[in-house]
Amino acid sequence: MTMLAARLHLGPERRLELDEVPIPEPGPDHVLVKVEAAGVCLSDVHLIDGTLTPLFLRGDVVTLGHEVAGTVHTLGPGVTGAKVGDRVLLQAGELRDGATFTRGVDYDGGWAEYTLARIDTLVPIPDELPFEQACFIPDAVSTPWAAITATAEVKPGEAVGVWGVGGLGAHGVQLLRMIGAAPIIAIDPLPAARERALSFGADLAFDPADPDLRRKVFQASGTGLAAAFDFAGVAPVREQAVTCLAPQGRLVLVGLTDKPITITGGTAFSFFQQQLRGHYGSLPEHVTQLVKLQGLQRVDFSRSVSAVVPLADAAKAVHALEAKEGNPIRIVLKP
Repeated sequence: MTMLAARLHLGPERRLELDEVPIPEPGPDHVLVKVEAAGVCLSDVHLIDGTLTPLFLRGDVVTLGHEVAGTVHTLGPGVTGAKVGDRVLLQAGELRDGATFTRGVDYDGGWAEYTLARIDTLVPIPDELPFEQACFIPDAVSTPWAAITATAEVKPGEAVGVWGVGGLGAHGVQLLRMIGAAPIIAIDPLPAARERALSFGADLAFDPADPDLRRKVFQASGTGLAAAFDFAGVAPVREQAVTCLAPQGRLVLVGLTDKPITITGGTAFSFFQQQLRGHYGSLPEHVTQLVKLQGLQRVDFSRSVSAVVPLADAAKAVHALEAKEGNPIRIVLKP
């Protein structure tokens, strides 16, 4: 038995190809999941273009997809913690001997008709949560949630800035609104993204090219931003965000870039005891917290599904995300 999978072939010329591969068989502590939906993330784009490289991958080919939801199809030998037909989303990675292995990066992910999952990476989801919305909770929602609550430690009433209102930033605005950050100031060069930020709960939205941006941020916040988030992964964003920080303000780097981090006003940064905090991904509990919050209708992901496209069109979906066609939040693949 074979299945269709969108696989990244590493080497001098990286390429994404649709391959026919054997349907894997689950071993002990694993299940086979029938994939119902899988998100397309900017990290996938970066894996394809070479900005990111798997750390722990054995071999030079991997099925992409770290945002996955589906139903349990087959149990591995002795597995009792799940049953066939369970609706689940999959954590975006797993711990192996103290190291974090990322699904769809260090081992085969969910851009396929079926995928393997270790039993402890299954997260049950309610019947009323569509697979298309559940799949991207790990990463597109859990990453900003962890950045806000754990890394930045944002408190109610604190002024915050969100640079980049794409897949991560759009959810960041919603989550900051939920926990009571105020005001929430969104910064994005795209007019449609700024409009979306306001509809998702931002109090103000500015163009980063506005020469008066810093003054407007301080006017709205009083003393500057307690926390500024770079969700774009763009070097100039970081330099601009630093100038908008309050004393003891935190700049949190969530978006990924291999460009140098530059802080021009080093003396002021030290004098005002400001901080630079790196952030990456989330922990399993952040995902389960979000599923719980969604079940209580505290968060709504229905507006985040920009398009649902067939797995066979994975390459087109990657191009659409990279080119920002239609200003997408999440494009979802459906086998």
